[in-house]
Amino acid sequence: MNSPVKPKHKMFAAGKWMPRDRETLTQWLLKIMEKAEKDTGPLKPVLEDFRNFIETDADAYMFFSQMFSEVPADKKESPVGLPQVRDYQHMLRLFNVILTHAPDYAENGLVGFPFNAILDWSMATTDGWAAFIDRKVNVHIKAILDEWGTFLRSPDSACVLNDDPRHGWFGEDAKKAMPGFADEFVCDPSKPHYGFKSWDDFFIREFREGVRPVAEPDNDAVIANACESAPFAIAHNVKLLDQFWIKAQPYALRFMLNNDPLAERFVGGTVYQAFLSAFSYHRWHSPVSGRVVKTALIPGTYYSEARSAGFDPSAPNDSQGYLAEIATRAVIYIEADNPDIGLMCFIAIGMAEVSTCEISVYPGQHIGKGQETGMFHFGGSTYCLIFGPHVNLEFDLHGQEPGLESSNININARLATAGPRLK
Repeated sequence: MNSPVKPKHKMFAAGKWMPRDRETLTQWLLKIMEKAEKDTGPLKPVLEDFRNFIETDADAYMFFSQMFSEVPADKKESPVGLPQVRDYQHMLRLFNVILTHAPDYAENGLVGFPFNAILDWSMATTDGWAAFIDRKVNVHIKAILDEWGTFLRSPDSACVLNDDPRHGWFGEDAKKAMPGFADEFVCDPSKPHYGFKSWDDFFIREFREGVRPVAEPDNDAVIANACESAPFAIAHNVKLLDQFWIKAQPYALRFMLNNDPLAERFVGGTVYQAFLSAFSYHRWHSPVSGRVVKTALIPGTYYSEARSAGFDPSAPNDSQGYLAEIATRAVIYIEADNPDIGLMCFIAIGMAEVSTCEISVYPGQHIGKGQETGMFHFGGSTYCLIFGPHVNLEFDLHGQEPGLESSNININARLATAGPRLK
């Protein structure tokens, strides 16, 4: 049996997807466990299918049995101090509760990754890592998340869009976290739930016209920020192949782009990565004017994380470079009008629950800088821009360094300027 590594008890929640303190997460998980104990009805069909798969697939049965056994049975807490999820049967019961709940607001921290909170330490074990990188397992995880997505798009999920002062998304606490909401976003405060029909409708809300002006729309040398996001990393001279699973998480273009032949065009080039906040705008805009060359939706993992992230609820945040190669993602190749930029690539990367990507442009279409190209459903995640080795970039990160402590740069704002083409 594997021995758990001593956790760091780090609750840093970049993007505000998870609570700032462990106590908030503990109380949330205890509430979900209490509801699961009272739920004596059958599992939802999608969870029953998952249970049948676990119990009829030798590898899955071994992984899902052992990932929960690494904490002794007499311990009431997991290695990160959270209430113990006992076994895969208990896991499925907790999932059963989550599938009919939309995240409510909490001043001390949104539990925006509820499935991740249930799996927070088990997916960091040796057996958990093996399970959640398995393609057969991810087929079932996708089905579960699709089921939750269907609920989040239903009118029933709008129940949390109320004016409860502490837990409603239009209550006193939430309004402090989202100042100027009605002025910035398309909504109608006179209507129930500000006119939003569902939780998903609220999360894919649109900015009002003129709120996020495009940086120098007639200057093709200026590259705009493609998502309302905070800088995470910039990498130069990226390789076609690299050991993306190690602690440094270097980028490997072949896997990021799913073995597309176009990956060769970016070898030696630059990757920029940034992450989205739970309270921000979750649509994507084109960073340049140009022609859409190709698009792709790439299936991948949902709860695999870099082993170096350790036992920590915030591990997805620490695994963003790793996720660029293996998570579910959407890819848009654009031939920029500016020949000094040429072919570039946008990748939307799912992170834990936030993994449904919708592309709204098509090959052959000419798009303008700042034009919408797609969206994440349920919130936001992380994204990359990839440039070829000939692109001479001067980044403008608005006075900050890339990393998990950075702050959002407005979508459509200047992100970089392309100089004369490098030889």
